[in-house]
Amino acid sequence: MITRSADVNSVRKLLQKTARPLALVPTMGALHEGHLQLLRAARAKVGPQGTVAISIFVNPIQFDKASDLENYPQPIEEDLALCEAEGVDLAFTPERESLYQSDHSVIVQESLLTRHLCGASRTGHFDGVLTIVLKLFNILQPDFAIFGQKDFQQLALIHRMVRDLNLPVSVIGHPTVRAADGLALSSRNSRLQAHERADAARIRRALLAARDLRTSGEQNPQIYLNAARHHLLIDCPESFSIDYLELVDAETLQLVPTVTKPSFLATACFYGGVRLIDHIAL
Repeated sequence: MITRSADVNSVRKLLQKTARPLALVPTMGALHEGHLQLLRAARAKVGPQGTVAISIFVNPIQFDKASDLENYPQPIEEDLALCEAEGVDLAFTPERESLYQSDHSVIVQESLLTRHLCGASRTGHFDGVLTIVLKLFNILQPDFAIFGQKDFQQLALIHRMVRDLNLPVSVIGHPTVRAADGLALSSRNSRLQAHERADAARIRRALLAARDLRTSGEQNPQIYLNAARHHLLIDCPESFSIDYLELVDAETLQLVPTVTKPSFLATACFYGGVRLIDHIAL
C-alpha cells in the first residue's frame, strides 16, 4: 500500500510494476458499506490477477464551506484496515502538498452539466471534483474507475470529462447502496443526530411517492415536484430544510418542460449543517 506518499514520481514508478488491469475507487475516506461494495465491484471487474486501488484524500478545493471541510470525518487507520480486509492491493493517501502546489492555478471547469442541482447550489464544487479526479487518473493511470450512482451529477460530469478530454479510462457507475430504511449510504450520515438519522428516510420516501405519479402518465414536472416537496416537509424536524428539488433530463441534466423521456427527480436536503443528496429515475 502507498500511504502518505509525498512523491508522486515514486508512485508512478511503482505502478509500472503493478499488475493490469487496474481498477480505481476514488474516495474521501470515512469508508462505509457503500464504498466496500465499490471495491468488490472493482475486484470483480479486474479479477484476482488484476489490481484494485483506492484513493483516500479529502479534497480541499471541492468544499464550498470551510466548516464542512473541517468537520469531514477522517478515520484513516480504520479505513486502511477495511481496505486490507477487502483485499485492496493499493491504497493511495497523498498529502495535500503532493497534489496542490502552494501557487497552483489550473483547475478543470465544465460549463453545461453544472448549471443545475449541486452545480448551482455549490459554487466551484465540481471544479474541485473534476480537478482531483483528473489528477488521480493521471497519477494512477487506471484502466477502470468505479463511482457510486448516488452522486449521479458527479458521475455524469466525469463521463463528460473523459469523453471531452479523451482520457484512456473506462468509468463505471455502481448502483446506490442504501440502508434498510432506504437512506442512501454516505459518510455524512455519521454526523446526523440520532433523531435526525431516524427521520432521514423521509428523503427516499418523498422521492418514491413522487415517482408513483408516473403510473398515471403524468407529464407535468411541477406535479412531481409538488408531491416530493409535500412529503419532504410534512411533520419534518426543525433542523430539516430543502437545499434544492429539481427535475432534470437524464442525459443533459437540464430542467425539463414536460416529462416525456428519462428524467431524474433530485434533491439535496439539510439536517442542520449536514447536507444529504438523493435522486430517483422517472
